[in-house]
Amino acid sequence: MRSQPADAPPARAWQRMLSGRRLDILDPSPLDVEIQDIALGLSRVARWNGQTHGEHGFSVAQHSLAVVDLLRRAEPRLPVPALRAGLLHDAAEYVTSDLITPFKRAVGRPYDEIERRVAAAIQRAFGLPAPLPEAWERAIHQADRAAAFAEAVQLAGFDIAEARKVLGFRGAMPELDLTPWPAEQARRAFLDRFAALG
Repeated sequence: MRSQPADAPPARAWQRMLSGRRLDILDPSPLDVEIQDIALGLSRVARWNGQTHGEHGFSVAQHSLAVVDLLRRAEPRLPVPALRAGLLHDAAEYVTSDLITPFKRAVGRPYDEIERRVAAAIQRAFGLPAPLPEAWERAIHQADRAAAFAEAVQLAGFDIAEARKVLGFRGAMPELDLTPWPAEQARRAFLDRFAALG
């Protein structure tokens, strides 16, 4: 592996978004975060590496909407900013993509650190505390796990016992309509929900 010459310019660490923003993934600024870029990216990133039933992939945008629905049911007293945090819980994936858990574990700390930095920039961009309060984190994690369990069984071909073992979920099957949408429908729905939680 060749090393970079000492006088060479630093390697590019930013991604250009369709809004024109350039987000530095190593040192992300909240000023370079746009909700339109997030919605577009998440609507085109498939959960489960696209290995799901249906004509369309089940997007991270649609998953995020399901998480908010579950949060509202489970924790009706959560403040609106906590619901907004739930909607944005995987927003960093508009840059990092949605790596399946075994791959994230294999990549390890470098990926986790980049994802954490991007998530913190997103939270600050939209007036959320970074890090989030523990109670919000706990509620979002539970809703995220419940949504993943439903997706695993209804979309990704897991039987219930396997999904419980892999995901460590012991609750009842959540009532969710998980029909995968076209990307544009998911993008619009994500933006509408974001506006409603403003």
